[in-house]
Amino acid sequence: MSTATFRFFDELGAFLPRGRRDQAFHYTCARAATLKNAIEALGVPHTEVGAVTVNAQPATLQRIVREGDVVEIYPLQTEKTGSDRSDPVFLADAHLGGLARFLRMLGFDTVHRNAFDDAEIRRLAAEERRIVLTRDRELLKCREIARGCYVHETRPLAQLKEVAGRYGLAALARPFTLCLHCNLPLEAVDKQAVAHRLPEKILLVHEAFKRCRGCARVYWPGSHYQRMLLFLKPLFAPA
Repeated sequence: MSTATFRFFDELGAFLPRGRRDQAFHYTCARAATLKNAIEALGVPHTEVGAVTVNAQPATLQRIVREGDVVEIYPLQTEKTGSDRSDPVFLADAHLGGLARFLRMLGFDTVHRNAFDDAEIRRLAAEERRIVLTRDRELLKCREIARGCYVHETRPLAQLKEVAGRYGLAALARPFTLCLHCNLPLEAVDKQAVAHRLPEKILLVHEAFKRCRGCARVYWPGSHYQRMLLFLKPLFAPA
């Protein structure tokens, strides 16, 4: 075993007991423990870690902790989207349904089901390279989850602002291009094709309609559309 000095900065302190926040402390690591092993044993998921230094030199999470090391861990700042796709894709766990709906409203592919279990989340994260959004820190420690976000906020609107800031979503948003229920793309549909499903007053004032290819729900830019635009706009005012 090796005893090293650890210091976690800024919001990473929220994962630690109060006695270890905002200060350096000694910690004895398991034999041949990596920095990832040690940091997660202390309570901080690897997905929340940005820069790490050991003895004032940059280090990766795969480095073995050695006796007397001085380890400093900084939080992850705004993440870039993957170079192989223009937009990030998300997976919101069972407790983040409101956040999932907001992300879909902005046009971001977000998988969510109330019945998600951890095994399915890990599988989808690995196979579809989704960013896992959760308030379960233990889930984010799983090695199958390469990218994830511990959502600190508890209200959906505040959660959206937190996630949007971390992943730079303002420049990527395409509001009202996904079905809020199915997460599938909306497609333009001829007015006459859906006229039998809509109230006459809607047909009199609107010409443009979209339909979900999965559940067949019909969308149009009515007053609800304008209210949602006004509701979402302040979230990205700084950008």
